[in-house]
Amino acid sequence: MALPTLHDEAKLSTYDEKDHPSPTGSFDIESKGPRLNNGNIGIDTEVEEVYTEGPRLIDMGENGKERPIDTDADYALRLVSLEDDPTLPIYTFRTWILGLGLSCFGAVLGQIFYFRPQTIDVSVLFIQIFSYILGKILEEVLPGPNHPSPRLRTSDNWFWRFMNPSPFNIKEHVAITIMSSTAAYAAKAISIFAAQDLYYNVRPNAVVPIFTLISTQLIGYGMAGILRKFLVYPTFAVYPQSMPTVQLFDALHRGHSVLAQKKRVRFFWLVFIGIFIWEWFPEYIAPTLTGISIFCLANQDSAWFTRIFGGAAGNEGLGMFSICLDWVYVGASGGSIGALFTPLSTQLSLYAGCAVCIIAFCACFATNTWNAQNFPFLSQLLFFENGTEYDQLAILTDRYELDYEKLEQVGLPWYAASQLLYKISRTMYIGAAVTHFLLWHGPKMWEILWDRQGCNDLHYQKMKIYKEVSNWIYLGLFVVCAGVGIGTSYAAQSGLPAWAAIIALLFAWLFVPIVGTLNATVGYAPSVENMIQMIGGALVPGKPVANMYFTAYGYIPVVQSYRLFQDLKIGQYTKLPPRTTFTVQMVGTVIGGLLNFIIMTTIISSQREILRAIQGSNVWSGQQVQSYNSAAIAWGALGKPLYATGTRYGFVPYMLLAGLGFPIPFWIAHRLWPKVGFNLVFTPILVAELGYLSVGINSSVFTTFLLAVFSQYYLRKYRATWFRKYNFLMSAALDGGTSVMVFIYTFAVGGGGGTVRPFPIWALNPKGNPDYCKRLTD
Repeated sequence: MALPTLHDEAKLSTYDEKDHPSPTGSFDIESKGPRLNNGNIGIDTEVEEVYTEGPRLIDMGENGKERPIDTDADYALRLVSLEDDPTLPIYTFRTWILGLGLSCFGAVLGQIFYFRPQTIDVSVLFIQIFSYILGKILEEVLPGPNHPSPRLRTSDNWFWRFMNPSPFNIKEHVAITIMSSTAAYAAKAISIFAAQDLYYNVRPNAVVPIFTLISTQLIGYGMAGILRKFLVYPTFAVYPQSMPTVQLFDALHRGHSVLAQKKRVRFFWLVFIGIFIWEWFPEYIAPTLTGISIFCLANQDSAWFTRIFGGAAGNEGLGMFSICLDWVYVGASGGSIGALFTPLSTQLSLYAGCAVCIIAFCACFATNTWNAQNFPFLSQLLFFENGTEYDQLAILTDRYELDYEKLEQVGLPWYAASQLLYKISRTMYIGAAVTHFLLWHGPKMWEILWDRQGCNDLHYQKMKIYKEVSNWIYLGLFVVCAGVGIGTSYAAQSGLPAWAAIIALLFAWLFVPIVGTLNATVGYAPSVENMIQMIGGALVPGKPVANMYFTAYGYIPVVQSYRLFQDLKIGQYTKLPPRTTFTVQMVGTVIGGLLNFIIMTTIISSQREILRAIQGSNVWSGQQVQSYNSAAIAWGALGKPLYATGTRYGFVPYMLLAGLGFPIPFWIAHRLWPKVGFNLVFTPILVAELGYLSVGINSSVFTTFLLAVFSQYYLRKYRATWFRKYNFLMSAALDGGTSVMVFIYTFAVGGGGGTVRPFPIWALNPKGNPDYCKRLTD
């Protein structure tokens, strides 16, 4: 059900028959059982591997049946293999050719997805599966000293061992996956240059954006490396979102002689092929399957039905009770937090926020609060009071700074009510995250800081045979990249002074452990972007471009840090040497920065008008750039006049104080009534998602909630064995098969190659909204 981790100190300090009873009523620590010490797993002998056939003592409860996966120790020992072979070659020809090739491929695909109508990342599972297939092909076709075919068997020397040591092993596979998935993350700083091109008609010299992209990505790695003692090594840093990836590595490379493992691999490929075939229907042939709304089918002429029950088209509705049969939006790569692997308590906190979000959005629009009815129900743009798009250039000087005389003539902009509520929720989140971290996780972090015995986690102990990356290297990386970043901001004439960039980096240091702890324990990391924009607007007022750069140095390092944490944890789970993880991430980041810029300029030049439109198309959308630019104008240029105390939106900054107090009642209630479950209410997530539905396609939310209850409650509790063996593999297969389909679809018929080939209009592919709701925007 939920993942207690740091919320229950008792479960971190002991592992006894009260918490985890065995069939005999006692837990035999000397044979197969783990013990916990300071929140870290220690062990005296080996634990049976996760892919062994038949029941294991560690899995059994006092009733003789397998108990659910509940604790961090369960995740670490019952779901993840402890096997390691330090002699496996890593830096092979296969590693480099596939790593570099798939990094280029992933960077291109990731940048294309950045301009999709719904935020979609390139699935790590897609990269993982694709690299495995290619690795096995190279294993068969390349000559090598251990090749099973006499015709391709060579002499045993370093060159042929480099070309094909055979077979394709797990460490090569992990290194390729981390390198290429790192490159596949669309660099967040790309929004700066996309916004400058689309809204300011500014195209800086290519050297500036490329070095800005690379430096902003790598700054976060320096931060994360220094803090890995807190958020990688210990057992409580579970990273539940990594479980499908780790289990798939195990399934593909370990225990092949075991019957149970063969069944798991067969199950994976059957689901993978099935979802690949199915996804052609909701994505291309029958888009109505993206959001089946019974309410809209019953009433196709009601704007309110569209607002509440619509959601299959971008920025149209909230998707209440819609049934989404498109895994692109239900799955983890489509912006979901992962219904099949994120702990239920995390998801319930999010969906509780969604429920309040629906009520708040509708109430504000119905009562015309903040002139809501003058603007689209959902939009990320800035508007004049009459509802026309705000002309941001009309209030700026030739140097793109605020001109107060022009502002007085043009007037202040307005937000759509939904976008304002989104900003309120994300401001509250920052305060809630700080208080939540101090109350629930502060004592444990302090304990780790002063722990002289070191980490006793079993996976970490097995990694000690490999050389670590020095903290000095991580610190040097941070200093060098920070210097490059500040230099490029001056070269770009952003208007951001060096002292402000340094302050942005200090705030990033503050939020890395806070957001990183949430991500490590409950599998979710809400954004701190809004808070950083607010601070930038206060420090450097009247300069929207400077605000973009301030956001890049205060926000992007936080995102990159928890991605490195997650990759380092995958490396720890799979026993990839830390220096290898660091190397492949550096290479992937550089490749990604170069190609992100090239693809961005290509897409903007060919799809400029669509990217500037409010709704875009079903293939292309500029919603991420629109939102980033609107925030830069609102906070950077207009921060003081728009958010000053007593003005129209003057209350928004004070939501930070409201957020600071939000977790306290739940913490007190847990102290008074520890068995009720108040510790499972993750208040930062709850308040952060009060504006969750403000953008994009929302028809998947209700379906994802139903799947979360089915997987994380019913299967986890009542089908514990099936859950342990197949649940995470099923998530991997669904995400992986969908990602392969989306890639082929994008370039074959979706316009990725420049030409869109729409499917003919028919009942499940209608004109207008796919769910038959009344169209609200043009």
